[in-house]
Amino acid sequence: MLPPFVDYAWLADHPEVVVADVRSYLDERDEHTAYLADHLPGAVFVDLNAYLAATPTVADGRHPMPTPEAFAEGMRTAGIGDDDTVIAYDDDNGVMAARLVWMLRITGHRAAVLDGGITAWHGSRERGEVRRPRAAFTAVPWPAELLLGIDDLDGLQLVDARPAERYRGEVEPIDARPGHIPGAEVLPCRESSDELGRLLPVPVLRERYAGLREGWVSYCGSGVTACHALLVAEHLGLPRGRLYAGSWSQWAGTDRPAELG
Repeated sequence: MLPPFVDYAWLADHPEVVVADVRSYLDERDEHTAYLADHLPGAVFVDLNAYLAATPTVADGRHPMPTPEAFAEGMRTAGIGDDDTVIAYDDDNGVMAARLVWMLRITGHRAAVLDGGITAWHGSRERGEVRRPRAAFTAVPWPAELLLGIDDLDGLQLVDARPAERYRGEVEPIDARPGHIPGAEVLPCRESSDELGRLLPVPVLRERYAGLREGWVSYCGSGVTACHALLVAEHLGLPRGRLYAGSWSQWAGTDRPAELG
């Protein structure tokens, strides 16, 4: 079975895979412009906002899960088919690429995050658009047992994958109010990697993730980077987690209580 993370050596040995650039930014940078200027050889651009999320709303959050059909149509457009193996990367510790990889894996497809992404890449690079022929991709329902809504969280172990300062409520650059869901623990996803975006050694990660219990729930700002924590847990052979897709962007738009500190 394909592990959730692969390295450059694995990629070099598997030229048949589809490489997907899943860079995404919260600031003024444009991810498609960044892709056109500089990407891994043969990589297609997968637009997170267009293909991996539905339209944002106050009620549902910034990156609601798309319908299975909308996701399938995005994959078809990108040239990703049912039988393809997808290796996704970004320039942010793999936390954006993780959304695509998690969505593919939970629907029975072969996909992994490229450890280190473009940040640690020392090979050749390309410019411009890579277009693959439209592919056949079957819409598959999201596994209900792996996705939780805002009313499903009581009594569960909640793990907040955002940076610690956002969890504590010291800063809030984008969502309606600062803080975190009461009772949630913090486990910043980007701290699972080194300065070049490569995963920390397994013993170090096992210590960081040691507190996870069966049925734990991952969330973040909008349900994107939380997927990285889910993949790291799988990488370590720990209990399988579930995603609260609405995450803080949904919770903060309600009058539900929030904790600071």
